[in-house]
Amino acid sequence: MVKKENVRKSKHIPKNNNHNNHNNNNNNHNKNHKENILLRITHPNILPRSFGEKAADKLTRVAGSWSFILSFAVFLILWVILNTSWLIFGMAWDIKPFILLNLILSCLAAFQAPIILMSQNRTGQKDRQRSEYDYAVNRKAARQIESVQKQLNRMEKHMMLRHKK
Repeated sequence: MVKKENVRKSKHIPKNNNHNNHNNNNNNHNKNHKENILLRITHPNILPRSFGEKAADKLTRVAGSWSFILSFAVFLILWVILNTSWLIFGMAWDIKPFILLNLILSCLAAFQAPIILMSQNRTGQKDRQRSEYDYAVNRKAARQIESVQKQLNRMEKHMMLRHKK
């Protein structure tokens, strides 16, 4: 159990025993707590990435580009032309209906697909973090605007009282 003296020394709980003041300060405590949470939220672009995440992002960027698709298409066309021409002259390295090429393509797909999925998962995670960050920033801005509005209302009431005198 916490002693009253220790509780009073806390910066969030006042020394005044007035019940309404205590409730207001509890609300301030909750506001401060929420603002501290906002301060701990970091922007998603600042978050550290592991080696695997960096590699997955880089592979996705490369494998999803037109330069990769066109260069791979050129590679496939050259493979087929060279192997077919060598088949005609009896020196083919990939006999039958391109079994070695099928193996290479299958291995490429087997490695590439999970890595691309990891990158997509990371992108989804970053999007969630960005939306949480944006929501937190919007909430903080709304509270600040509300505070400014209250100050303006107080100033307006004060000005109205001055003009009535």
